[in-house]
Amino acid sequence: MDKQTARQVLSHPKFKQMAQQKAMIGWGFSAVVFVMYVAYIWLIGTAPEMFGKPVSEGGITTWGVYAGIFVIVFSFITTGIYVSIANGKFEEMTQEVVREVQGEK
Repeated sequence: MDKQTARQVLSHPKFKQMAQQKAMIGWGFSAVVFVMYVAYIWLIGTAPEMFGKPVSEGGITTWGVYAGIFVIVFSFITTGIYVSIANGKFEEMTQEVVREVQGEK
């Protein structure tokens, strides 16, 4: 793609709308993950005994281990959902705009 075509794609109204939607979704997912991490750290700081309790009587694995694993898995799943949306819907929209711009030449 040459520079002129790239400029036309970047200035296309559909591309601008798609970029805005992608940014909003990205920031939304980032906020959700941030809140999850802050809540986890806040609970560790304010109620450490909650995460220090063993899962079973006489066991060594605590609830904190499972909470930490949950936060990590939640972050991976959230990232996967975002990547799926970005590489699916938004990529199709980008390719549609590129086809429209190249068809206008």
